Amino acid sequence: MKRFRIYGAVILAMIFWSLTFIWFKIANETYRPVTVVFFRLLFAVIVLTLYLLFTRKFVRIRKEDRWLFIILSVFEPFIYFLGESFGLTYVSSTTGSVIISTIPVISALGAWLIFRERLKLINYTGIVLSFIGILIFIMKTDGTLSFNYKGLLLLGLAVVAGSGYNITLSKLAGNYNPVFIVNVQNIIGGVLFLPLFLISDLNTFLNTTHTLKSILPVIELSIFASCGAFILFAFAVRNIGISKAVVFTNCVPIFTALFAFLLVGDKLTFQNLFGIIIVVAGLSLSQANSRKKARVETAVLTG
Repeated sequence: MKRFRIYGAVILAMIFWSLTFIWFKIANETYRPVTVVFFRLLFAVIVLTLYLLFTRKFVRIRKEDRWLFIILSVFEPFIYFLGESFGLTYVSSTTGSVIISTIPVISALGAWLIFRERLKLINYTGIVLSFIGILIFIMKTDGTLSFNYKGLLLLGLAVVAGSGYNITLSKLAGNYNPVFIVNVQNIIGGVLFLPLFLISDLNTFLNTTHTLKSILPVIELSIFASCGAFILFAFAVRNIGISKAVVFTNCVPIFTALFAFLLVGDKLTFQNLFGIIIVVAGLSLSQANSRKKARVETAVLTG
């Protein structure tokens, strides 16, 4: 029964994270990207702060770590959510999830370049395979891209920011509770997004007709993705270890493709499905004993 709860928790976390791409697309029908992100962060801060107060896991941030938290928050949620949110306005939910899923690959390359962490041949093979899978997914049979260039560039910015976040987070992961780190970065991220919201979106937001249907996906992004998925994943990591739990993150593009097909009518070709399979296979190989435990742990906090 305990094992059922553990694996149920990690699979549910992956489902929540995969649904973020779809919930955003639905929320974006009513609200602008900055509005969606700002209120997603606001609701998440409220929930996580209450959780930390209840569990008494608030700690004092060490003076030497304050700039790391600021840099961390600039990478994500600020730059990452700007790239992801605006990128998703140009491409489908499934395309977004496939591109974003390469963050562990770019993080592994970054760790190799910056920290000189040695990779194995199987890891290099996985990295190459992941990019081949993406090309298969986004290219037409005549060799041209089948998706919007702006969307791919913005999502690429999100991938770079997510990778920078992971590398910065590796300096903090061993000293602070993961939920505490996420809450602090969300607070700082909310402060960074507030001026953007007030300048660009406030008038539109005030003149928008708010309904439960329009607000619900924003709440779902906050409660289920930014909070629930992370806590569920942390529970699984404590019980089965990071090396086993992180394998499940490779299922996110698959779940997203399935839910996008069922909920928003995204169409998938055999070529798209084949590309997703190649990407997932490449991700699995790229993570095979390539990094220290602390490095692997940071790669999953991006959800």
